[in-house]
Amino acid sequence: MLKLAPVPDQNHHADSSEPARAPRIEHRYYAFLSYSHKDEETADWLHSQLEKFRVPAALAGRLTANGVVPKRLTPIFRDRHELAAADDLGAEIRSALASSQYLIVLCSPHAARSRWTNAEIDAFKKIRPEGCVLAAIIAGEPFASDIPGHEGEECFPPALRQRYDRRGRLTGKRSEPLAADLRESGDGRRMGFLKLVAGMLGVGLDELVQRETTRRQRRLAWLAAASLGGMAVTSSLAVWAVQARDEARDQRREAEGLVGFMLGDLREKLEPIGRLDALDAVGSRALAYFEKQDKSELSDDALAQRSRALTLMGEIANTRGDLDGALRRYREAMASTEELARRYPDNPQRLFDHAQNVFWVGDIARQRRQMPEAERAIREYKRLADRMVALEPGNAKWRLEVKYADTSLAVILMQRRKFSEASKLFEQSLQIVESLLATDPNNRDYSRSLTETLAWLGDAQFNEGRFDDSLAQREREMRLLANIIGKGADDVEYRRQMTVAQGAAAAVYSARGQTTAALDLLKDGLATGENLMRSEPGNTDWATVVADQHFSRAELLLATARYSEAASSARAGCDIANRLVERDSRQFRWRVELRNLCLGLRARLALTQGATAEAKALAGSAADTARREFKRNGSIDAAQELADAELFRGLVALRAGELKVAQSAFAAASLAWPKNVDEAPDVMGRKAILMLAVDRVQDAKRIAGRLDALGYRHPFYLWDRRLIHSS
Repeated sequence: MLKLAPVPDQNHHADSSEPARAPRIEHRYYAFLSYSHKDEETADWLHSQLEKFRVPAALAGRLTANGVVPKRLTPIFRDRHELAAADDLGAEIRSALASSQYLIVLCSPHAARSRWTNAEIDAFKKIRPEGCVLAAIIAGEPFASDIPGHEGEECFPPALRQRYDRRGRLTGKRSEPLAADLRESGDGRRMGFLKLVAGMLGVGLDELVQRETTRRQRRLAWLAAASLGGMAVTSSLAVWAVQARDEARDQRREAEGLVGFMLGDLREKLEPIGRLDALDAVGSRALAYFEKQDKSELSDDALAQRSRALTLMGEIANTRGDLDGALRRYREAMASTEELARRYPDNPQRLFDHAQNVFWVGDIARQRRQMPEAERAIREYKRLADRMVALEPGNAKWRLEVKYADTSLAVILMQRRKFSEASKLFEQSLQIVESLLATDPNNRDYSRSLTETLAWLGDAQFNEGRFDDSLAQREREMRLLANIIGKGADDVEYRRQMTVAQGAAAAVYSARGQTTAALDLLKDGLATGENLMRSEPGNTDWATVVADQHFSRAELLLATARYSEAASSARAGCDIANRLVERDSRQFRWRVELRNLCLGLRARLALTQGATAEAKALAGSAADTARREFKRNGSIDAAQELADAELFRGLVALRAGELKVAQSAFAAASLAWPKNVDEAPDVMGRKAILMLAVDRVQDAKRIAGRLDALGYRHPFYLWDRRLIHSS
């Protein structure tokens, strides 16, 4: 924001040591108001404010660098006629410019493009080189024309941006006009107006604000007393009313300051602890304050604070698995942030606040496997992030937001089974965050973003079958996390990331058939994850991670014939999955994926005990769940779940000797199998089994050859291959 100071002679050279004083001459006009007629409404307001403004008595008559302070700022000249038909400024305009002490320019993109506004500035600087030009910004950005692609946002006319010498000649040097920002995102109308007045009078802004406030309060008290006949009691009541009003205003300011602290510093201190109840209390207290206020009277900043409180409550509901409650909060917050972003399209902070809610609404759609809606939201999030960087290219926070947007898009692509595209985006995100971290190695946000990006990149590379690369990313992530945790960082998010990283590294070892290394990592990961769950039982994210790892451990134990331990781990995972489904039966991750993992493991355990009927019932239940889900949304994930469930149902039927049931299930699996998508190694393994089951031997050999080249030897893949061959 350009800063308004006591007015010097703006046409002096920057190194001049001569004191800036306005000449002691008589002026017909105190100021000349120059503006584009497309900004006439604002010009009307400013002209009216200037002419009715009374200089505080304590300031009038004082001698300043700008001369004797007058009692009134009158008269103000403004041209009320369009000049488009003329070839040059008229004599009246030139005369008014020559006899005006100040030139005030309403600055906007319209003014920057206005031929006549520019001509008036040029004429004033030539006729009155000792005069002072003041800029009042109402739209656009100063010197935006210096940034390629942003020329249309320029608000300063060309003559305003150029320095003239004492003889009124162009110097070719850039001028930095004294300016007040009348935009709500800047000084605001009232404070911007007072900055203009302070600049013309040559007094300090603080002094003027204080004097005017005192005068206004005295006037209000006098009017109240006079209206009641000058009675002493009534006069006291009037003073009390003014004081009560000021006290209420101060209390509101203090309350909103406290809310800001709660949603800012206090939240940042509570989040690392991971206590949802404490964060919930912060968000609830903040919302309770705003519920007592008249929303129509809330300032823009207060509306933004209310939106941040709603977003926080949405995040808490999301973490607890209440997606409906989270979505309701996000949408309510988004209604306000969208309006604020519309009012201030060039304010990066307003865009940032809106972008957070856009992201979360998209993430809820992603969790529900509503992928078209999720992708639309994330692409809008990406657009907002790019806009923030365009407005403030040097702001690292906005650059990090672009990285988050790229990562979010890559996650969508990965869930749509476009693994190679996702990997490329994750690699771009990694480059961004590494460059940011190089500039500020101790930045906590950058460090966390680096570990998160390594995690996503490792997942994408695993799905591409790049096991060595995937393991390298995960090992680097675990080293970074161990170093951070080892330095005493008491942040539960780092411990959660370590748990997930250990589980992901175990998955790579499992895919290679290295069960001992995988089980060791899962043991460590589960120990950390279960400690987190005990500290915050309501955190469904942690619960989901622990359930996944119990199932992974049960698979490996089952494959190595450690049936009792496998059954124990499977039960633990199933118990968590059941509790999650009870919490929200519409969560795809819990309702379908975790539930079917549970049913599949129980069925395999039943087969090891010869309980074929139980295994058939469990496999049939998994297929029914997947079929209902596929009818519900038809997503790629739902199709794959159905294909996998039917394949497993067929394998169990084959084991039971029911060949026709098996053939029917295999046919259903072939029909449901997703087409034209990238396939991760585990999916390729199941497809190879299916190709053998339906006698497409050459296709099975081709897929098996690719898996052999990757080094894929997951125990269940080998187990099911043996089952097919033996049948």
